[in-house]
Amino acid sequence: MQSQNPMIADFVKLMNGAAGTFAGMTREARESARERVKETVGGLDFVAREEFDAVKAMAAKAREENEALAERIEALEAKIK
Repeated sequence: MQSQNPMIADFVKLMNGAAGTFAGMTREARESARERVKETVGGLDFVAREEFDAVKAMAAKAREENEALAERIEALEAKIK
């Protein structure tokens, strides 16, 4: 039969309480850090992927139009000479 020492039982209860408190503090710190990162990143001017793709497509189209216009200018200059 085991004999329970009240001092050891109290110590075990204290350690269990401390472990629970530490786990809670860890969760709270993690959530707080995550919230701070969201606030920081949210304040930056990042562009959404859809907006980036739209501007990229516009730039490609403008480049093609520019090349076509350059060819027309060359052809007209050749005609003039």
